[in-house]
Amino acid sequence: MSKVYIIAEAGVNHNGDLELAKRLVDIAKDAGADVVKFQTFKAENLVCRTAPKADYQMLTTNKQESQFEMLKKLEVTEDMHKELISYCKEKKIEFMSTPFDEDSVLLLMDLGMETIKIPSGEITNYPYLKQIGNYKKKVIISTGMSNLDEVKEAVNILRSEGTEDISVLHCTTAYPTNMEDVNLRAMSNMMEELQVPVGYSDHTLGIEVPIAAVALGAIIIEKHFTIDKKMDGPDHKASLEPEELKAMIKAIRNIEKAFGYGVKKPCKAEEKNIEIARKSIVAKRDIIRGETLSEDNLITKRPANGISPMKWPNILGTKAIRDFKQDELIEISGEQIYE
Repeated sequence: MSKVYIIAEAGVNHNGDLELAKRLVDIAKDAGADVVKFQTFKAENLVCRTAPKADYQMLTTNKQESQFEMLKKLEVTEDMHKELISYCKEKKIEFMSTPFDEDSVLLLMDLGMETIKIPSGEITNYPYLKQIGNYKKKVIISTGMSNLDEVKEAVNILRSEGTEDISVLHCTTAYPTNMEDVNLRAMSNMMEELQVPVGYSDHTLGIEVPIAAVALGAIIIEKHFTIDKKMDGPDHKASLEPEELKAMIKAIRNIEKAFGYGVKKPCKAEEKNIEIARKSIVAKRDIIRGETLSEDNLITKRPANGISPMKWPNILGTKAIRDFKQDELIEISGEQIYE
């Protein structure tokens, strides 16, 4: 199995503050993530000024401000992008950002992004998908709120423009996501139907579900993180704190090791225990030479340095070639043929 690609989703948890954004980069790097991902948008292009907030946004932000006003404060300027890209290079972690509008796609392309992350909300945005498909970059699509036909259509639009390197992430767009709404088996459905690499973008509380997703075959994991869940902002509450992010990534890396090579055979660590844990055929009681070996005078016990118990049917009915003390390993002569 190839290494799981772990995207630490800083998203808008920088609260519009460049120094806070840099601290999030540090946290992602320290936790062992492959990528730290932000969000690129212009509020004017993303949302109508009268658009309502989602319920979870009402619970985690100022109820008096509109969705437009909330998002305007969370924009990342072009200069901030450049500073963050430079900082990520310095810290040796990949920078990524999700564009939410066509101008933002252009900005990220101008800044040299090699991977485009499509958010769940844009999966039915035809002109946006055509624009991204045209660049023929590596594309990762989140599929929250989508049915299989919608995901297929989005993938086909990208392919029609010449984009071939496409991965899809199963996702539930609810913040936080309840366990009964996760539906991890949908990953297998998409793997089979789409024939593309599949991963998982998680919005549950805790770290169990991403770990389970890896065990089920996810090759990409995306998870929101923050410095402090109690901070003001729409996504902090459903994000991991630094130690949780570190624990999730450590667990995923352990799962990768546990997958192994796929052939059933003893591993090196087991080989030394074979003789100790398995058994041999031994004398159940003292046996005299010439006595018929039977279930009355034979038993199987550790260690496995004598005749294997799998030869039991072949040993029964033969004659003892010498005297045996209780618990002594049974021996046979060359004339006593067994297989």
